[in-house]
Amino acid sequence: MLRLYDYLPSGNGYKVRLLLRLLGRPFELVEKDIVKGETRTPDYLAKNANGRIPLLELEDGTFLPESNAILFYLAEGTPFMPEDRLGRARMLQWMFFEQYSHEPNIAVVRFWMEHGGLTPEREAVLPAKRAGGYAALGVMEGRLRGRDWLVGDGITIADIALYAYTHVAHEGGFDLGDYPALRAWLDRVAAQPGYVPITQA
Repeated sequence: MLRLYDYLPSGNGYKVRLLLRLLGRPFELVEKDIVKGETRTPDYLAKNANGRIPLLELEDGTFLPESNAILFYLAEGTPFMPEDRLGRARMLQWMFFEQYSHEPNIAVVRFWMEHGGLTPEREAVLPAKRAGGYAALGVMEGRLRGRDWLVGDGITIADIALYAYTHVAHEGGFDLGDYPALRAWLDRVAAQPGYVPITQA
């Protein structure tokens, strides 16, 4: 059975849990509290030298880190992966966008607000983080205007990757009121069979 090392409030971990639930694949959850440093122990670092979650342990004992890499691995051969070459490239385009333009702003600010606290250093960069987050949301709103999904005619792991932190963006103080297409897309993801909320295993 697959084993997932995860921290339930984490959007990156949630991506993987959500896909596993949508696929109906059983897995064992091993919770690691990142706030308490449980991913910085020698035992965990031997599994993932980067000391982060999520981490997927495959049936043969192989460890696979990095949330979007795990999504790609799990989606292979399923409806969550486009069959055509350009469709897969477009899917990856949005997954790279999530990691470079979306997550560093929206997820980071959410973590500060929910767990880390606002230090003077963080306060200084908060306006830039907020601007970057709203810029990313604007790109998504434009893409989703007149279409149901980011790529093709059905939900893919690009949608799952971006859903994870977008649907809790308000926890970082982001207001989604001006993004109707994005809000409708959030509802479509949440309506998928097998859907679970972020803090549910």
